[in-house]
Amino acid sequence: MRTKSVFACQNCGYQSPKWLGRCPDCNSWNSFVEEDYIAPSAKYKERRALYKDGPVLLKEVEFKEESRLKTGILELDRVLGGGIVQGCVVLIGGDPGIGKSTVSLQVSNQLSGQGHTVLYVSGEESVAQTKLRAKRLGAVKEGNLYIVNQTDLSLVIEYIKKINPDVVIIDSIQVIFEPSISSSPGSVSQVRECAGILTQLAKTTGTSIFIIGHVTKEGTIAGPRVLEHIVDTVLYFEGDRFSIYRILRAVKNRFGSTNEIGVFEMTSGGLKEVRNPSEIFLSEKPRDVSGSVVVSILEGSRPLLVEIQSLVSKSTFGYARRRTQGFDYNRLSLLVAVLEKRIGLCLGAEDIFVNVAGGIKIEDPAADLGVAVAIASAFREQIALGDTLFLGEVGLAGEIRSISQVILRINEAAKLGFKHCILPKNNYKNLDYKKDDIELTPVSTLKEALDIATAETQRKK
Repeated sequence: MRTKSVFACQNCGYQSPKWLGRCPDCNSWNSFVEEDYIAPSAKYKERRALYKDGPVLLKEVEFKEESRLKTGILELDRVLGGGIVQGCVVLIGGDPGIGKSTVSLQVSNQLSGQGHTVLYVSGEESVAQTKLRAKRLGAVKEGNLYIVNQTDLSLVIEYIKKINPDVVIIDSIQVIFEPSISSSPGSVSQVRECAGILTQLAKTTGTSIFIIGHVTKEGTIAGPRVLEHIVDTVLYFEGDRFSIYRILRAVKNRFGSTNEIGVFEMTSGGLKEVRNPSEIFLSEKPRDVSGSVVVSILEGSRPLLVEIQSLVSKSTFGYARRRTQGFDYNRLSLLVAVLEKRIGLCLGAEDIFVNVAGGIKIEDPAADLGVAVAIASAFREQIALGDTLFLGEVGLAGEIRSISQVILRINEAAKLGFKHCILPKNNYKNLDYKKDDIELTPVSTLKEALDIATAETQRKK
């Protein structure tokens, strides 16, 4: 085999014929490692021979609905788009200890209990250690669940061909290595090559493969923007490893929506599904406290009610700080500027902290009004109107702009006992909502929304 030496960035996979201090692709420092570049050889020709079918006309392709394997975990099935597609490759990423191996073992147990054959390849734990963890999770049942401790990819492929499983779990891709490559396990060359071989195997045999990937300090899978391009579905666990709630989000899905999320609670018996996340996120909401409001965000087809908390205090360092948890920092800066310019709040010398309770990360612009009201409430030390849902996107002129799927959000709020909703005027005009469960108040400007929330609170006092 003809080889030559190249330098590969361990963060993004960029290759260079010489060593570089900073990667020109991802801008990371000291990330280049010397690796052997493998030229095309007979091994690659053998792989290309697996695909023997030539081009065909699209209109002549026979289509049949893909059958999906139900994992038995409804939140995971939701994120996958309805279940596991035959021959798909799913990449699961997340911080250490957040639940990647736990959910994989739970999926293996559920599928084997349904009569499917599953091969769990544990490269980081021995078979006895995996059995101990499975026992703790209650996953020791009768079924076709095979466990093997192996890191050699060639042997793993032999096991797959021998057992012919329906689903294979690789835990994790960073410790699996291809013997023909001289690079160490976890390097970009090894990760890319192993993932490519497993993907080809999945497509040719119809075996569904789950790959677990470790993440870097920045929260991206180690080595692998190349991995994300190769696989069919990419799932990320979000949330603090020390909190009890975990968010499973699809950032890529060739067989379903990328807007869905799954909500889990970490217990001593593994990950437990949260069927009503809104109720959980609001269960500890304080009452009669300034800086606390409720907004509704959309995650795919599911509306979620979450609490926005804000704290505004005088800066003692001469430089006002802006900190966010779960909300975009740049969006916060924009809202603070609007409050200063359009509303007249003097926030230049104030430290502003915004937190989304429950570990949710908000990208929905419908939360803008809630964040602005929370900041104004904390600054003025005035309690925002209770049992009220705030909906609307805030523009630079201080106007409240319309949002999508208003009825879904209102219905979710009504189910949880909310009595009042402040929403954009344009949405109210076109709204076909005839129920009396919740009072709707349309607003067109941010000032109008703040006056209503404050005036109603003062009147009730």
